Amino acid sequence: MLMIISPAKKMDFQVPVSIAKHSCAEMLDHSEVLMASLRTKTPQDICSLMGLSDKLGALNFERFQSWRQPFDSSNARQAILAFRGDVYQGLNAQKMDIQDLDWAQDHLRILSGLYGLLRPLDLIQPYRLEMGTKYPTNRGSDLYDFWGSTITDAINRHLTALNGSRPILVNLASNEYFKSVHPAEINAPILNPVFMDKKNDEYKIVSFYAKRARGEMAAFVVKNRIVDADGLKEFRESDYIHNPAMSDGNKLVFTRG
Repeated sequence: MLMIISPAKKMDFQVPVSIAKHSCAEMLDHSEVLMASLRTKTPQDICSLMGLSDKLGALNFERFQSWRQPFDSSNARQAILAFRGDVYQGLNAQKMDIQDLDWAQDHLRILSGLYGLLRPLDLIQPYRLEMGTKYPTNRGSDLYDFWGSTITDAINRHLTALNGSRPILVNLASNEYFKSVHPAEINAPILNPVFMDKKNDEYKIVSFYAKRARGEMAAFVVKNRIVDADGLKEFRESDYIHNPAMSDGNKLVFTRG
């Protein structure tokens, strides 16, 4: 089983981390191409490109200017420990031990507008570049064009590398990020968990809760070494429970309330 999740806008490079083990992202050559272009942008350009405030535009201008290889523990940190936000609150990687992180390294991937596809322990430097950004390059009009089939090809390689005769891809990413994957080209079934809350006698997706639940499911899979759909259906965090009546094929619905 291989899971994919989205990154987060919020990042933390200040709080010390106790894990020294790290790896190098596979797609830094592509990241360097993007960054070489982004470094030519002014703070005002960045504000316009991403719809940011002047303060955030200035912050990301500084990030782009200082982004340099090689990455090491003095200028970067592991992706799973750098991202914050709702999904990562649910994931709570800071509480994972090294055995959990090692298992996650093989079974969890993070989609990224800048880095393409990240393993949990891949070092990253601070950035902001959402996958849905309409940033033209010589590969096309936006980041989906830029990444093309690169992310999909990498996912297939990682699926092949897993132990087991029938790999599964579990999509815990947002729609914006999953659009960077070409489902028809994935060499495995794709499971799509959906988390719904009961409001006024009707089940609805509540974004904040759903994001956190995606992270909780990823943590559940890691801690329990889940490798198949049946194991995934045992997810019970935050009172969610698998709802067979609402599920359909590869769509696994979890409800509460």
